[in-house]
Amino acid sequence: MTTPTPSPVVLDVVIPVYNEQVTLRACVRRLVDHLQVHFAYPFQVTIADNASTDETWAVARELEATLPTVRAVHLDAKGRGRALKSVWLASPATVLAYMDVDLSTDLDALLPLVAALMSGHSDVAIGTRLARQSRVERGAKRELISRSYNLLLRAGLGAEFSDAQCGFKAIRADVARELLPLVEDTSWFFDTELLVLAERCGLRIHEVPVDWYDDPDSRVDIVRTAADDLAGIRRVRRSLRQSTTRDELTRINRAMGRRRPGARLGTQLARFATIGVGSTVLHLGLFAALRLPLGSAMLANLVALLVATIANTAANRAWTFEVRGAQDRLKHQLQGLTIFGITWAATSLGLLALHALAPTAPVAVETAVVAVMNVVSTLVRFVALRAWMGGEQTDAGYFVIDAADQPRTEPGPVSEPTTRLALVQE
Repeated sequence: MTTPTPSPVVLDVVIPVYNEQVTLRACVRRLVDHLQVHFAYPFQVTIADNASTDETWAVARELEATLPTVRAVHLDAKGRGRALKSVWLASPATVLAYMDVDLSTDLDALLPLVAALMSGHSDVAIGTRLARQSRVERGAKRELISRSYNLLLRAGLGAEFSDAQCGFKAIRADVARELLPLVEDTSWFFDTELLVLAERCGLRIHEVPVDWYDDPDSRVDIVRTAADDLAGIRRVRRSLRQSTTRDELTRINRAMGRRRPGARLGTQLARFATIGVGSTVLHLGLFAALRLPLGSAMLANLVALLVATIANTAANRAWTFEVRGAQDRLKHQLQGLTIFGITWAATSLGLLALHALAPTAPVAVETAVVAVMNVVSTLVRFVALRAWMGGEQTDAGYFVIDAADQPRTEPGPVSEPTTRLALVQE
């Protein structure tokens, strides 16, 4: 009789711990019981001991010996980020999660957290205590600190996720393998840095409202953690300005089968309009300046429009659609020159029509005609540039595991996560 092949682990929930001998046993058993009842796929719970000095490691080994779905990992140095990075990179699971050992977050939020990743909808998922639907019980001091920190992230790093420090997160393993080598922090800022990098990659971050209860026995040094977080924000800001970091984030985006989404449509329109005003002023100013020296309205328009188009494409690429780095820069400029051809044709036809009606029209009238035709071509320019540089994300293919755990290949996300599990194709 042949031994059945073990099913692949789908979910690995990591619990980083430091000196938690009192609460560890009960919390892990409660988590395992919850997953056995509510999670239909193979899972494991990993206890990551961060160099504890009490009996935490002994309790972790005991749980590993008595519970088949539990494993224990010991690290010789402290740091939540260090533990998560080490365990996640070595995990065989397809979806990686972590939660605090005190189980402050209600476990009913765990399935919505990982379902968004299993279905292929998102790349990273986080619990948020700041959503309107969340129910949170904690002191005013902790509430103020949390909200202030997230506002600081919005101002300092342009973060759009709502809650960076809720100890309840999940990530697809293929995304983790790409992003984790870029994360430098090994402590409490690890979560924030990971989320910022994911967001700058254009990856999808799903937020799940949670019920959360403050742990009165929390031993987090708030002052030291705040200082470390501020230093982390400064470091990440510097890193994101470097072309090597931006190029690496673009590479990861493409490796994930995405196209960089850029800013929201309203923001893109506002930035495009601002750049458009500047490039139009440049175009008209050069046209007026070159018209008499060159002796030809057509030639002056050609030179002025060419210079303005190159500047317009570069500005929209970097600011409107947030595409930076050397990669595809030449291609985008060539695409911009295609728009230049359209705009030049429109303005040239306008000048020909003017000269047919008024052969001796003054320069001011010629400039006005060029301006009107330039406005007409602006809509075409925005639509084309957005399609080339700032379109919507695209989905990768997926491996699908059906209820019998038989892998097969199928493109596209799965719409029935209760019977089939979508895993991103590598």
